[in-house]
Amino acid sequence: MIAATGSERPAHNPLHAILLCFPIALFTSALISDIAYLRTAEMQWSNFSAWLIVGALVFGGVAGLWAIVQLVLAWRTPQRLATLIYVVALALAWLCGLINAFKHSQDAWSSVGTLGLTLSVLSTLFVLVAGWFAYSAAPVRGIAR
Repeated sequence: MIAATGSERPAHNPLHAILLCFPIALFTSALISDIAYLRTAEMQWSNFSAWLIVGALVFGGVAGLWAIVQLVLAWRTPQRLATLIYVVALALAWLCGLINAFKHSQDAWSSVGTLGLTLSVLSTLFVLVAGWFAYSAAPVRGIAR
């Protein structure tokens, strides 16, 4: 087996990785549907965005709680900084998503204006940064022979 190097990255549970995949996909899909609404003016795209954002908030909240517990457990380890950055990026994505959910609860004309699109972009960028930071340097594991 190949030994994992670089102990400064957080060690995540595979279930946590699955939970994090949902906000990444849902926030990104909400951004795409906001852009589709701005291009077509079909109100259903705004509805899709609202539903996708709520789904991202649910799964992002569970992943965020798990990440906070992980931060507490890793507080006295070398992974503290990496886990802290991951938790902050995930929290910022969730906060932008929450504000965006309230913005999308308005009618379609006012929900996906400059503020709604900006919040969608920010929540997507923050959750992508969280996912990248958490899993881009995952330990390399060899296959047992």
